[in-house]
Amino acid sequence: MKLPLIRDVANRLGPGLITGAADDDPSGLATYSQAGAQFGPRLLWTTAFTTPLMIAIQLVSARIGWFTGRGLAAGFRRIMPLWLAMALVSLLVFANTLNIAADISAMGEGLELLTGGPKHGHALLFGILSTTLPLWLGFDAMVRVLKWLTLTLLTYVAVVFMLHVDWESVFLDSLLPGFEHGAGYWTMVVAVLGTTISPYLFFWQAAQEAEQRQRLSADDTTGPHEDSPAFAAEHLYRIKLDTTVGMVFSNVIAFCVMLATALTLHLHGITDISSTAQAAQALRPLAGEWTFLIFTLGIIGTGMLAVPVLAASSAYAVADVFGWRSGLDHRLMEARGFFAVIVFGGIAGTLIDFTPLDPIRALVWSAIVNGVIAVPIMAAMMWMGARRELLGNNTLTLRHRVLGWFATAVMGAAVVAMLVT
Repeated sequence: MKLPLIRDVANRLGPGLITGAADDDPSGLATYSQAGAQFGPRLLWTTAFTTPLMIAIQLVSARIGWFTGRGLAAGFRRIMPLWLAMALVSLLVFANTLNIAADISAMGEGLELLTGGPKHGHALLFGILSTTLPLWLGFDAMVRVLKWLTLTLLTYVAVVFMLHVDWESVFLDSLLPGFEHGAGYWTMVVAVLGTTISPYLFFWQAAQEAEQRQRLSADDTTGPHEDSPAFAAEHLYRIKLDTTVGMVFSNVIAFCVMLATALTLHLHGITDISSTAQAAQALRPLAGEWTFLIFTLGIIGTGMLAVPVLAASSAYAVADVFGWRSGLDHRLMEARGFFAVIVFGGIAGTLIDFTPLDPIRALVWSAIVNGVIAVPIMAAMMWMGARRELLGNNTLTLRHRVLGWFATAVMGAAVVAMLVT
């Protein structure tokens, strides 16, 4: 591939790539580590199964954000009562804050493994850094930083290639589900689904597409006119490429983490992993010092990517539902409410680490809330995606509607299974 072509593809990547990478936060990596440790390669099929579902539902959110020029919550205000939109956004903020707490705690534990010192002190450092990052950087700089941070996830690909892998067996396990009886197996399937398809990703990608659209609207010298079919086709192609690459990248990393822990921890009888730091410690005597180091550095890098995305997705949702000015391009005093929500998420998430609340328990509650609210949010997105008064001639195609509603049904079934098991 020629260098100009590589550069062109890289320039087209942004919201979708960052969204996919942010899905592999330390909390998500803990779920994948537990899945590999407890069940070995028997859950690898979930990464292949969820990939088209992730692509479908994220394409819906991206399309809504781009063609309306507004975030998801702004659209919710048009199709549902204000109290219902506020309730969904409140639950999103609650789940995101707990997720931030778990991620900051994981980063603190990761640095403690490498350097020693107080875990809470490290968590405070990461809490301050990840909270102030969006305040200092504008939209362009923030996107550049997050795009570079996505490279930290490649550490988990490196971990796999440092191990001996029977690729033929792995390929079969990835494509042929090895269903098992028992609540533990299906609870883990639900956990993987809930970790992979998370509401904060919908709000983040829609908001980023909307912000890009607003910036482009202010510049009438870039490409075809906004009302032309060529303009729509050009950006639909970009959105599809960006989202597909991002979601495939996300699930490749999930696959690598699950496979690495299956080939090491599970084979040595270590089946109870509750955090990424614990997984890294367990890998140390089994896979060597370099594997431990790479795995641990990945925890810190993914946390620095995910926490600003979690906080910003809350801020976009709250600002949209209340009609506040929002966007990373604004100065602090121009969008005080928007940035106040970002600061609240970072501070609250950091302070939770200093309370008796176990971050892993916080993560469980976050997963429960995310799973419950994902279904009505996805249903609302599918409804919005079919309405011409919102998207004009760019409503969802039949294929996107089928895949999107199937993803919604799968998440609904996952919630029912979670409550039953």
